[in-house]
Amino acid sequence: MSDPLTREAIAEYLGGCLFLPERYSFFPSLDSTNTWAARMAAEGAPEGSVVVADGQTLGRGRLGRVWESPPGVNLYFSMILRPRVLPQYSAQMTLITGLALAEAVRGLGVQGVEIKWPNDLLLDGGKLAGILTEMAGEVGKVHYVVVGVGVNVNGEPESYSMEIQPLARSLRGHLQKTVKRAPLLADFLLRFAGWYDRYLREGFAPIREAWVRDSGICGKQVRVNLMEDTFSGEAVDMDREGFLLVRCPGEHQLRRVIAGDIRLL
Repeated sequence: MSDPLTREAIAEYLGGCLFLPERYSFFPSLDSTNTWAARMAAEGAPEGSVVVADGQTLGRGRLGRVWESPPGVNLYFSMILRPRVLPQYSAQMTLITGLALAEAVRGLGVQGVEIKWPNDLLLDGGKLAGILTEMAGEVGKVHYVVVGVGVNVNGEPESYSMEIQPLARSLRGHLQKTVKRAPLLADFLLRFAGWYDRYLREGFAPIREAWVRDSGICGKQVRVNLMEDTFSGEAVDMDREGFLLVRCPGEHQLRRVIAGDIRLL
């Protein structure tokens, strides 16, 4: 394996933070890192456990979509978190992840990466990365949150289906060189640990401020697709809980988007 993601390959980068080498699990192939991580979390795996696969056979995206996961070229991983927050705030883990991931990508010298609410990274007019957050809990209590991440690192267009090829973007395609996956993953984990620690100490406010500053969506025209409604308008801000605020033409009151599929116009 020329670009390994094994524990031995990444151990030198980790230590002294939430993500310790002994909490890192690597698999040559899995159906879904999120499915595996949720099973581990339900069995008591500690916070900071990370499940990494070289490829996935049943990778999942938001809203039941498939995340195509060719082996050996990209990053597919899931983190187990146990934040002491109310269940309605568990989706904020997605926003922390996007913020840290954008920083790690920019650390490679990538220009123009954008965070799209709530769970995508965009580059060169297409999708570079996606985030899938799943929570288990009860009224008033989170048992665990699994945050899955897929990043198109070195995948070539022919690695994907004809449907995905026009939409997928990769770091290799942008930088015109191969990107080592282990250092990128480690850099993300360290950045996420820093933001997550700040979130637990200071709340969501500093995350919101940084996200709004780095976002590629605020001020842009968007189409919001909900289960039973579709509307368009200008994405103007994120509220104090992490939900998108959209101004629709002719309406004085902003619409608060709690969940939905956002398309840039």
